[in-house]
Amino acid sequence: MATATYPIGVVVGSLRKDSLNRQLANALAHMAPKEFAFQQLEIGDLPLYNQDDDAHQAPQVLRLKTDIRSCVGLLFFTPEYNRSMPGVLKNAIDHASRPYGDNAWAGKPAGVLGASVGATGSALAQQHLRNVLAYLDVPCMGQPEAFIHAKAGFFEADGRICQASLAFMQTWVDHYVAWVKQHVGLKPMH
Repeated sequence: MATATYPIGVVVGSLRKDSLNRQLANALAHMAPKEFAFQQLEIGDLPLYNQDDDAHQAPQVLRLKTDIRSCVGLLFFTPEYNRSMPGVLKNAIDHASRPYGDNAWAGKPAGVLGASVGATGSALAQQHLRNVLAYLDVPCMGQPEAFIHAKAGFFEADGRICQASLAFMQTWVDHYVAWVKQHVGLKPMH
């Protein structure tokens, strides 16, 4: 099996089985060119971040950092909990950025989006996430933004994006693809 030219690490900030953001991540994976391969990174099994553990990070943390480093780009899908990103997402970000000087996220071009049943579609969570990623030297695509109000019918029965939203989402994906290529160059990454 050939290695994807652009392996993308996908971080879903919700652990819920029927997460709208996991559904969105799965749907978007079908919309990118074939040379892009998406791997959802496991964050649900990480211990709570504790700086005392920096010298001896848990195997789950080391796995996450290895998985991030094997990717050339990142996609963050965040729900909005209490007007910010979920704790599980912030916990993963903190683990993979530590100890100081060993930041696995640094330099990886990222896209940030999110779905919510609320009308603001995770806008505040995304802004908080972008602030954290900026500090960690993760270049985030600025436009277009995608604050998805996931009303009934947003996803088709097969899990894909509904026809009414498909053009917007495809535009977002196309911009993300260009963003990644701009940052990693056009040569294949293996």
